[in-house]
Amino acid sequence: MDDRRLFSRLIFTTDAKLNSHDSSWATKLLDISLNGALVERPAQWDPNIQSAKLEIIIQDSEIKLQMLVEIVHQENQLLGLSCKHIDVESISHLRRLLELNLGDASLLDRELERLFEHDNKTSI
Repeated sequence: MDDRRLFSRLIFTTDAKLNSHDSSWATKLLDISLNGALVERPAQWDPNIQSAKLEIIIQDSEIKLQMLVEIVHQENQLLGLSCKHIDVESISHLRRLLELNLGDASLLDRELERLFEHDNKTSI
């Protein structure tokens, strides 16, 4: 696969949940970025689902990240998710998580600028 990533991925394994319509699936987060996430494909997953809400539970804390995602690929028991919307509280927690683990605040600032530029182009 051609790796054209614009955003740094953080390998971060924790429990997560995917919700779509009236269905909910437990899954495991494998990595996350400002632009999306990679999760294990849940048992009983409907491959026709194109969008969902991802809930990420940060263990040993009360922090829960939520984002609306589009399923962009399904391969080898994995789901690649692209973030379509994230609330202010969740992006603040995600930014802090990435900042602590990437160790480069300037890189994160550039990626946030890139994310906002991308969002502005797609909303015009």
